[in-house]
Amino acid sequence: MKILVLNCGSSSIKFQFFNMETQTVLAKGLVEKVGLNGSQLKLNKQNGEQVIFQGEIVDHKSGIEYVLGVLTSQKHGCIASLNEISAVGHRVVHGGELFSSSVLITQEVVSQMEKCIDLAPLHNPPNLKGIEAITELIPEVPQVGVFDTAFHQSMPDFAYMYGIPYALYKKYGIRRYGFHGTSHRYVSQRACEMLNIDFEAQKIITCHLGNGSSIAAIQNGKSVDTSMGFTPIEGLLMGTRAGDLDIGAVLYIMEKENIGVESASALFNKHSGLLGITNISSDLRDVLNAAQNGNQQAVLSLKMFNYRIRKYIGSYAAAMNGCDLLIFTGGIGENSKSTRLEVCNDLKWLGFEIDEGKNARLNGTESVISTANSKVKILIVPTDEELMIARDTQKITQEKR
Repeated sequence: MKILVLNCGSSSIKFQFFNMETQTVLAKGLVEKVGLNGSQLKLNKQNGEQVIFQGEIVDHKSGIEYVLGVLTSQKHGCIASLNEISAVGHRVVHGGELFSSSVLITQEVVSQMEKCIDLAPLHNPPNLKGIEAITELIPEVPQVGVFDTAFHQSMPDFAYMYGIPYALYKKYGIRRYGFHGTSHRYVSQRACEMLNIDFEAQKIITCHLGNGSSIAAIQNGKSVDTSMGFTPIEGLLMGTRAGDLDIGAVLYIMEKENIGVESASALFNKHSGLLGITNISSDLRDVLNAAQNGNQQAVLSLKMFNYRIRKYIGSYAAAMNGCDLLIFTGGIGENSKSTRLEVCNDLKWLGFEIDEGKNARLNGTESVISTANSKVKILIVPTDEELMIARDTQKITQEKR
């Protein structure tokens, strides 16, 4: 069974093409600048070769048509015809309260997804464009929607509700939804596979740390809390997002700076976080270099970044009355040994003991990095959201046959 996974952004299309018998990637790539000047398709072939195709790509349909053409091309393709595509899986950012799991896409499902556009106006429309394009180009191929928010729909109401008038929740659906759900689900399940333990009998804290970061508490196979909220801005300090912030401070800044909603959104989403504190970069590697060279704002931002991670880990251990596994994933979680070390060193009293040698030596690889005496297993698990989407797609389409 061969499955195409699509992640459509406002002006981009990421794709991976899987052979599910071996769970290997036959091809992957990125379509950039959809509808803009300088459009191109980057293809990474299974043999490691990268090929770049340049040309006008006016919309998502033409971009996906281009992808299908490349996959079947005699020179660069990996399949003889489109008939070899068994199904298509789509990453969809927001499923609201309507979707608590991945689903086979039907016209009714598309209509429900359209109701979630207000919750993710920048992301859901291009996700829907990808579904529409596949429907037009290869209508006989089944499609599956995999939602970033779905895994967190198991949170209890006391964890996802905000302290605002209940009528606003009922009217607008304002509550904690959480994001990165596919990543949190993948790494927590994979960690249990690595350790040969029952996923549904563990208390797990997963730290997805990157330019966008979130932490999840997973108990007995279900998400019971997560740091991102109604939008991805809540929670940890991130590359350009402020994370947790007093609403009063937001209103005060808007009044003093005489800015409206749009400018405030840009300020707290695109110009805050590590970038805002340091005025250097949103990339942790740049911030670490600046801190090593004595930049005090960079030093401060790192302390803030690590402190918030520790706070959430501690609070989630309290919420679950313990923790069996702590997992680091995402670009920072997988590759920043200093971040993992700083976070774990101040959690020894809770039973988290990191092996400094393993942490440094096994950086970026799937591994256990806790000491033999640690009460909590600490792991690095590189995330693979695309594989998770492909697996869901395979399972759902086979069940429907």
